Amino acid sequence: MDLLNTLVDKGLRRELPTREEALAVLATSDDDLLDVVAAAGKVRRKWFGRRVKLNYLVNLKSGLCPEDCSYCSQRLGSTAGILKYTWLKPDEASQAAAAGLAGGAKRVCLVASGRGPTDRDVDRVSETIKAIKDGNEGVEVCACLGLLSDGQAERLREAGADAYNHNLNTSESTYGDITTTHTYADRVDTVNKAHAAGLSACSGLIAGMGESDEDLVDVVYALRELDPDSVPVNFLIPFEGTPLAKEWNLTPQRCLRILAMVRFVCPDVEVRIAGGREVHLRTLQPLALHLANSIFLGDYLTSEGQAGKADLEMIADAGFEVEGADEVTLPEHRANAAGAGCGSHGTAGCGSHEGAGCGSHADGGVCGTAAAEPAAPAGEPRTDLVAVRRRGAGTDLAPNA
Repeated sequence: MDLLNTLVDKGLRRELPTREEALAVLATSDDDLLDVVAAAGKVRRKWFGRRVKLNYLVNLKSGLCPEDCSYCSQRLGSTAGILKYTWLKPDEASQAAAAGLAGGAKRVCLVASGRGPTDRDVDRVSETIKAIKDGNEGVEVCACLGLLSDGQAERLREAGADAYNHNLNTSESTYGDITTTHTYADRVDTVNKAHAAGLSACSGLIAGMGESDEDLVDVVYALRELDPDSVPVNFLIPFEGTPLAKEWNLTPQRCLRILAMVRFVCPDVEVRIAGGREVHLRTLQPLALHLANSIFLGDYLTSEGQAGKADLEMIADAGFEVEGADEVTLPEHRANAAGAGCGSHGTAGCGSHEGAGCGSHADGGVCGTAAAEPAAPAGEPRTDLVAVRRRGAGTDLAPNA
């Protein structure tokens, strides 16, 4: 297919595809799907080999958010039956992070719900960063706390944070349909603040909210312009009790096309399969590893993820390898450009969280007993895979990492 040959050539040269080419990827047929995956896989392997970076989420503060992001189980007015708790203490957060690090994660993402941090909140998170780094030499830490005020990114950097996550989520033209309590421009401003402070910027999207192909291309091109080191791709989990509870718009094939389009537009950036991979990619998750070079290990913020052991087995069975703590995630030209940011340490970004910090993210997960449920008919959503997180941070139960 001439389109795919052109996109591979451009990806190997880090050249931006045209909008028409990106839209054409999303419009490919199921018959062409494996060709699309193979083509995007060539670009992924050029810049990231067969390595898969593991990231681990710690939900520092769950629920209780004043923002009205329609996709978020932690939003104002949500009746989703999620865990709700205020700030974890630094030692509690450090203990939670240790589980993920023991499972092979090289990045810990510290997430808190809310519009944005107060200065006291920045102090809390700074203490937590110190506790995690004191107990785990070489760990990278990403913060995701919502909209930043002037000077807060610099304070987080001084405290030892390596990255900051804040997702754009959807296109500028449709953002007001999803959220009214803050703007698309507010999100862009926070990503720019992270960049300016020397933090590795991480910003991504949520697919499956009823957006058009044009919206998906718009937000990915906007991300390319912002130039984050990491782009998490979330797939909406339609939580009961939220305005988007009935938005089941994704198939495994659609998810793969979206990931391929992101890889072609952002060829040398860490692309992460984030919230919702278990629910929407399902048994095609291993194919997605040919497109993305990063995933989250274990559970998400308010929903359960695939067991950590299953994640590791999936990576090995698909012929990939877990990226070691001493390996550089980003290609040399990006790692060098990152300077003091976490790109120079070989890691990049956080981000795939549902409702974290100003509701930036979509969550996803699968119940540990979901495999016993009968499969839904072909083409129908697997609503049985959505399960609220009841273990890990904020509970007395061990996480599944």
